[in-house]
Amino acid sequence: MRELHKSPPFLWTLLIVFTLIWFYLLGVRTLVPTDEGRYAEMAREMIASHDWITTRLNAIKYFEKPPLQTWMNAITFELFGLGEWQARLWTGLCGFGSVLLTAYAGRRVFNAQVGLYAGLVLGSSLLWGGLGHVNTLDMGLAGMMTISLCALLIAQRNQASQDEQRNWMLVCWAGMALAVLSKGLIGIVLPGAVLVLYTLAAGDWRIWKRLHLVKGLLLFLAITAPWFVVVSMRNPEFARFFFIHEHFQRFLTKVHHRTGAWYYFVPILVAGIVPWLGVLLQSLWEGLRDRHESSLAGSLNGATGRGFQPKKMLLIWALFIFFFFSISNSKLPSYILPIFPALALLIGAFLARAGTRSLYLAAAVFGLPAAIGLAFVQRIPGTARDAFSAALLVQHLPWIYAALALIVAGAVGAMWLAGRYGNRDGAVVMLAMSGFLAGQIVIVGHEPQGRYSAGVDHLPAIRAALTPDTHMYLVGRYEQALPFYLQRTMTLVAHTDEMEFGLEQEPQLWIPTIEAFAERWKADDAAGKKEMAIVAPEQYPQLQQLGLKMHVIGSDPRRIIVDNDAADTAAPAVAPKPPESK
Repeated sequence: MRELHKSPPFLWTLLIVFTLIWFYLLGVRTLVPTDEGRYAEMAREMIASHDWITTRLNAIKYFEKPPLQTWMNAITFELFGLGEWQARLWTGLCGFGSVLLTAYAGRRVFNAQVGLYAGLVLGSSLLWGGLGHVNTLDMGLAGMMTISLCALLIAQRNQASQDEQRNWMLVCWAGMALAVLSKGLIGIVLPGAVLVLYTLAAGDWRIWKRLHLVKGLLLFLAITAPWFVVVSMRNPEFARFFFIHEHFQRFLTKVHHRTGAWYYFVPILVAGIVPWLGVLLQSLWEGLRDRHESSLAGSLNGATGRGFQPKKMLLIWALFIFFFFSISNSKLPSYILPIFPALALLIGAFLARAGTRSLYLAAAVFGLPAAIGLAFVQRIPGTARDAFSAALLVQHLPWIYAALALIVAGAVGAMWLAGRYGNRDGAVVMLAMSGFLAGQIVIVGHEPQGRYSAGVDHLPAIRAALTPDTHMYLVGRYEQALPFYLQRTMTLVAHTDEMEFGLEQEPQLWIPTIEAFAERWKADDAAGKKEMAIVAPEQYPQLQQLGLKMHVIGSDPRRIIVDNDAADTAAPAVAPKPPESK
């Protein structure tokens, strides 16, 4: 059967399989620092403190981002308990829901085949599929912006009735409001800028009459204003830090030390859009031309001239947001996630019209690098900085081999279906399935490195030494995952990490110097109080020199864990054993 997009049994089977795999994989890995442990711990502390307004990390005020994801994670923990899949459920739902919504928008705005292809493209894109299984704010933001984008497209299409236009525009406004509650003002600034640029590029000035501005703004304020007002009343320092420091200074200065060259996101896009890199440029070009019934005005919505041009809107959305983050002085790979639904719709529209040659190109660009990569996988451990890390990479190799082999098989299968049988739907499904599964295999195989980064292999030793009254310190470092797994906060020593602003407001919550920590450690030990500390390896010799009573209960190249049970000052600064290869 060539027209799989017309087969309900096939579509339902594909959806069920995709759903089961997507949600099962949310719980198979350890929460990896920094984002996953941080946002899980913030939600745990929200539940423990019963304070759903003032967000905290390690019991310290933490106002870098709005609370939507922390709220959603906390609700999940309340319903299902603490755990890895629970911590990832919100981002998993955002990523998964965006795939469905993108497919639906493609169907409504273009046709059923474009809808299927757009959903397949988004769900299988390496960056989207990967970060859909990571507890990070950027997937939550991207999910809310996908609501805005898709609702706007459906509302503004030339065939929309007045009721559809109003209702979907209100959904669009709600999506922007939730985006603001996810990560700040970019939730409305970016869509607003895209709308202005689209108006100038397409000459579609009447779109401003179809936005339902008054109702939309009222809904937007009803969703966003309450938290901002209440948190500002409770914390007078919030407004300046959040709006000035976290928006304008983050964008215009290097205060967050996350800089990158102007082309920083180019390789991320190239890798992140796999397996569809071979048709990306052609799809963007199609968006520039936009021939989607643009000459037909919608009689029901009063449009004149060329009418709404969805591909042009998608192109501007993708290019402007990519440009916006490229010129920013704060860059992380996940920042460009919001462009992927727009790219998926453009690629889906192109594939629905593309010939066999384009499918061959997509498969070749997907499969050839993987085939070449198979010859070099064994060299990956040689890139490690030390024997400990090399041993972890060795454990990752079988998973990488499996992923690359699956990519090659998928590329060959897609060429075979497209060339021999002319089965376009089958070829696209084959590329999507192999791309999605290969990406997930690589991520699952990263678990040994994730466990090391999170420090969870030390949990049995830590729990065995802990008592309910044990006070825990973090000396020269902050652990992003262990507080969540241990379900307790820890006192920072000589290291503020990202909590500098909160500690300025509540300086009593930390110890600024090693010497002051040493005095407290000795005093508590003399009083018979059980103490435990997780120490940065470079700080450990200094503690030895200060004569602290320390017993090493665990160590690796990132951390040394000590308590005050017995003198052990002669212990090495780091004495880890490389993990055994399996």
